[in-house]
Amino acid sequence: MVFFDVETTAASADEGQRSVLEFGAIVVCPRRLVEVDSYHTVIRPGDMSAVSKRFAAMVDVDVASAPSFDQVAERIFGVLDGRVWAGHNIQRFDCHRIREAFAAIGRAAPEPVAIVDSLNVLAHDFGRRAGDLKMATLASYFGIGKQSHRSLDDARMNLEVLKRCATLLLLESTLPPGMLHSSAAGAITRKRSNHQEEPSSSSLVNVTPSKRKQRQGSGGKIRPKAATTTPKPCFHMILRHSRTILR
Repeated sequence: MVFFDVETTAASADEGQRSVLEFGAIVVCPRRLVEVDSYHTVIRPGDMSAVSKRFAAMVDVDVASAPSFDQVAERIFGVLDGRVWAGHNIQRFDCHRIREAFAAIGRAAPEPVAIVDSLNVLAHDFGRRAGDLKMATLASYFGIGKQSHRSLDDARMNLEVLKRCATLLLLESTLPPGMLHSSAAGAITRKRSNHQEEPSSSSLVNVTPSKRKQRQGSGGKIRPKAATTTPKPCFHMILRHSRTILR
C-alpha cells in the first residue's frame, strides 16, 4: 500500500482547478507496517504566479527549475497504480488532484485497488477525542511533532498517527474499562457503586488478588457479574494481514 500526499496551488478563480506543486509517497508493507520505498518531487506549475511565497520559501529547490507534471507523471503512475491508496482526507482532495493532473496532460490516471482514508477511519473508530482530526491536531495529541505541510513528511506522519491510534484502540479493547484514562498511575481496578471490581481475565495485566471475594446479596445468593462490554473494533484495515486489506 502507498501513503501519499500532494501540495497544490490555491483554486483558480475562473476554473476552480488547482495545480500540483509537490508529490510525496511512501510504499508500505501492510504486513509489517514498515516503509520499503519512497518518492518525492517538487513540480513546476504552468502558472508560476500561482505559487505562494510561503511554499516557495519552504521547499529546498527553486520551483521554477523543478520538473513539470508531465515529466514526472510516469514515475508517479508507477508508484500509485494497482496499489492500496492511503492518506488523510485523500478521497475528497488528493485523489481528485491526481486525476485532474493526469487529465490535464491527456493521460489515463493511475487506479487504486482500494482506498484507506485515515480521516474517515479515525472519525469512525477514534472519535473526536483528539479534536478536529486534522493531521496537525493528531500529531500534537500523540506528541509526534508539528506538521511540516511537506508531502513526504506528511505521508510518514500519517502512518505514524495510524500506528499510535491503532495501538491505543487495541489497548482500550483489552484493558479494564477506563484504565487508560485513570489519574492513578498503575491502577488496575475501579470502583463502581461502592463495589470493588476485579479485572477481566482477558486483560493484558496479570493480577492475582490477595483474597478473592464473591459479591453476595442480602440473601446470601451470589450475584451474577455484570455483562462485559463488547470491545470496539480496532483498526481492522490496518492491523490485520495484508490479504484482508487487499481483498
